[in-house]
Parts: sequence; C-alpha cells; structure tokens
Amino acid sequence: MPRLYKVLSTVHTGITVSSLRNATAFWTDVLGFEIVSEGSLPPGDFIDNLVGVAGAALRYVVVGAPGHRIELLEYQAPADRTVTRPRSCDVGSVHIAFSVDGLDAVLAGAAELGWYAVGQVQTVKSGPKTGTRAIYIRSEDGVTVELQEPPTQPN
Repeated sequence: MPRLYKVLSTVHTGITVSSLRNATAFWTDVLGFEIVSEGSLPPGDFIDNLVGVAGAALRYVVVGAPGHRIELLEYQAPADRTVTRPRSCDVGSVHIAFSVDGLDAVLAGAAELGWYAVGQVQTVKSGPKTGTRAIYIRSEDGVTVELQEPPTQPN
C-alpha cells in the first residue's frame, strides 16, 4: 500500500523536568548547548488538547544541540504531577545519545549538577564502533543521556 505522507524532519526532543533552571544548567553549562528560545504556555484549550492533560500550564526552554534541539518543559499545573524514574529496561524508558570529545570532563561536570552514572564507562570491543567509550548518565528527574566518545585517531 502506498504511503500518502512522509516525515520531513526531526523537530526536537521534549523532556519534562522538575526544575527548568537546573535542567538548563546541565544542557548549557555542561554540554555547551545554546538557548534557542524560551517561554510559557498558560492553561487553556491549546495546551490541554496538545498534551492531553486538563489544566496543564508550563514553562519551556529550547536548547540547540549539534543537529538537533532539546525542549525542556517544566509544568506548573496540574498539581498532581509525578516523577517517574524508569530503568533503562523498563517499557517507556527513553534516552538520547551524544558523541562527545572529553568524556571524563563531561562526566565530572554532570556530577557537579547531580547527574550520576548508571554503570561504568564501557569500551566497545568489536564492530564499527570498536574503541568507542560509552556510558549512560541519569538526572534526579530520571532523564537518561548516553555519552559516546569515539576513539582517538592516530596522527
């Protein structure tokens, strides 16, 4: 059956956080991304129908990552919001991965803001990413980021 549509591009990855200030510090101060836009969406039909939550209200910051944007969302309403902290194996768990130069420095900066490693840095032993160092880190909100450092190339 022919497809009557096509995906044109990726727009952003949205992440709900408990503190917009703390989250923005990680994405800008540690990862070095720039703030692209920020604002708020007050309660009303638009946001209720967009996110499927009656009485929703939020503030947001969009940061520009290399080739992508991350939308950080801090909801002010409704009052019955919860924090979920899924493990990587739990259905619905999501992570975003970045290739970095200076993995150990990124880990140190992230730790200063309360992010922690869920395991230990692993080195890929075979395949096209042989020599790549990788680790998952997680925020107090349960947001998971994978960091990959490609092997250094001989000069």
